[in-house]
Parts: sequence; C-alpha cells; structure tokens
Amino acid sequence: MAGSKPQTLVLASASPRRILLLQQAGIEPDRILPTDIDESPLRAEHPRSLAKRLAKEKAEQALATLKAEADTPPAYVLAADTVVAVGRRILPKAEIIDDAVYCLQLLSGRSHRVYSGICLATPSGKLRQKLVETRVRFRRLPREDIDRYVASGEWRGKAGAYAVQGLAGSFVVKLIGSYTSVVGLPLYETVALLAGEGFDTRAGWPAQGVS
Repeated sequence: MAGSKPQTLVLASASPRRILLLQQAGIEPDRILPTDIDESPLRAEHPRSLAKRLAKEKAEQALATLKAEADTPPAYVLAADTVVAVGRRILPKAEIIDDAVYCLQLLSGRSHRVYSGICLATPSGKLRQKLVETRVRFRRLPREDIDRYVASGEWRGKAGAYAVQGLAGSFVVKLIGSYTSVVGLPLYETVALLAGEGFDTRAGWPAQGVS
C-alpha cells in the first residue's frame, strides 16, 4: 500500500508447518531465524506453563540475536511452541521409535490436550503472549496401526509423535478448539496478535485489478 511503513517479520522457527500456515494466511516471513533452547520441562511444570515459557524464550533469543547484528532495523519477532499432554503428563517431541510407540499407545482411545504458546516481540520491544488450548480425542489404535504409522516416519520431531495434517488425521474422533494450533500455529490468534500490534496482516494478500 502506498505510503505505508515498511514492516519486517522474523519467524523464530524453522518449522515448515509454521511457515506454511503463515503463508496460508497471506503472511510471508521476511526472515527465518531458528532458535536453540533447552525445551526440557521444569520440575512439576504444567504443560500450559511450559508452552508459554518456551515460546517466550524463543522470542527473546531471536530478539537478542537481531540486536547483536549491526544495522538490523527493528522487526516483529514471532515465536511459538506446541506441547501435547495427557493430564499433566507432557509427551516428548519424539525422535526415536520407542518414544513414538509410547506416545501413540498413551493417546490411543483417549483424550489429550494440545497447548500452543505464541509470543510476539514488537519493533518497540514489547512482548505479547497468547496460549491456545485444544482438546483432541483419538480412536483406539490397534498395535498394527501404531506400527504402520511409526514406519511412515511422520512422527519424527512432532510433539506427541503425530502430525494431525497427515496420516494421523484419521486417528482423530473429535477436536475441540483450534485445528491449526494442533498443526503447529494457531492462525486466528496469531493473526489477531500481529494485527493488534500494528502489523498489516493483509499486506501480502493478492489483489486483482478492477476493470
């Protein structure tokens, strides 16, 4: 838009899912800046507290990296973290087969919660946070289904060892809340957070000329 101020969005994540979700909303990150933090829960930490804390730490680390760079203009920094839990039990981001089997057996035939923490650092240095909670129920998973899913490899690096946008979508009996949050980034809340801090979330929307 003519006369509008330039805006820069830095995504503090290399997750392809989060990038695609932002693009789905017509938002293209100007820079991808992955962070490297210890994601281990603190002693007796609640899953919702973990999601909020990790999102905040990611945003702060990315912000510190930008500030250490010379001639880097102020930017919006967006970070997120997703935690899957059964009760207070936090499920790992599965990297090995044993973790994946453990998670899927635990989720089989029962409900669990997905907590997504998002944190936005504004160009002025303010931090804004939001937590989104979604309830998901899986059907009962026979061992053959678990073994076949594990063989697919879709679970690697995923909280709770599943990707709802893939094969595991067929495991879901009911989902109450934000589907995009379970994928990796709650779009409604993220866009609202950006817009509320002055980011033009429609700047990248395509427009056809009026004849």
